[in-house]
Amino acid sequence: MFTNHREAYRQAFFEAWEKHLKKQTLELEPVEAQLIEIMLYHPEYHALLEKPAAFQQQEFTLEENPFFHMSLHLAVREQIRTNRPTGIAQIHQELMAAYQDIHQVEHLMMTCLAQMLWKAQQTGEMPNDENYLEKLREIK
Repeated sequence: MFTNHREAYRQAFFEAWEKHLKKQTLELEPVEAQLIEIMLYHPEYHALLEKPAAFQQQEFTLEENPFFHMSLHLAVREQIRTNRPTGIAQIHQELMAAYQDIHQVEHLMMTCLAQMLWKAQQTGEMPNDENYLEKLREIK
């Protein structure tokens, strides 16, 4: 799953979705189970996921890229699970208490993560955990 090759990365999404459609839940790797959970929140991507040949090489703008979007969900979930950066799990709990909708909370957190990554790319500097956590705390 963790690769710098776009085709291999996308293939992981396609394969997980195919296993879901074939009800091969016993064959799922833990990350595939997480991907399927994320995919189920996004029915707008289901037709795309069912046509790997058509979308494996498809170019998307970053804002419209379903693979990037679902990857941000996965990244936020991993941050919460590992509490890295330290404090993010508590922020997530507070946001869940306020919004009571996991998908909405993830989207709010993903916006902060994407902004942090974009800034790091633009400046060439490493992302700053404290700035990221502060942005997450500012979510209302």
